[in-house]
This record gives sequence, structure tokens and C-alpha cells, in this order.
Amino acid sequence: MIEVTVMEGKWKGNGPGDRGQALLTEDKYRIQSKEQETCPVEQMPDQQKLAEIEEALARSLRSHVRVTVVCSGPSAEKIRSGFVTSIHAHSRELKLQWSGDSEWIRVDDIVEVRFS
Repeated sequence: MIEVTVMEGKWKGNGPGDRGQALLTEDKYRIQSKEQETCPVEQMPDQQKLAEIEEALARSLRSHVRVTVVCSGPSAEKIRSGFVTSIHAHSRELKLQWSGDSEWIRVDDIVEVRFS
């Protein structure tokens, strides 16, 4: 184990090239293991799939293209078809409008987007 201490605002380690790098690496692994304990891998969103969903929603907004959105719910999947008329990036919600009606949907609840 590498021992690292802080003295007078400077790093002092075991060797000439040791400037606290070991401490940072150990902290990184400790933090990663704690994250894995609190957020199992199966619950973490697939980043590529999320990027595809966001791109499809943005395309619907820009080009006025109808989309079918499949959302996960507590009891069953919910399917809605319409036009994206507004996207709020800060709250990660979009407004889907169809034949005079509309609904706000959270982007994180969407599992699939298809162009209709």
C-alpha cells in the first residue's frame, strides 16, 4: 500500500514521481464500488439507446414528423403517437400533441421511439 500524506500544502509520497496519484486512484476505485452498490448495472440507462431516443425526439420537433413513443410505467407500457411540440431540457420533459390533445412525458420514462 502506498502511503500519502499532506504536509504544508504539498503532497509528500513514497517516491520521487508520487504526487498523490495513488490516493486519487484509490479514491476513484472506492467511489466506483460504492456507486455499483447503490446503482446496480441493470438499472443504469443504456447511453447509446438514450442518445438515439433524444435524437429522434429532436428530429420530430425540428421536422414536424409524427412519432410513436413507448413509455415504461408502474403497471404497464404506455404507447402514445403524435408530434413533439416542445422539449424542456432542464426538466427532461417533452410535450407530445395529437388531434387537439397533448401530454407532457418525461424523457427518462421513454423506452422506444418510432417514426410513424
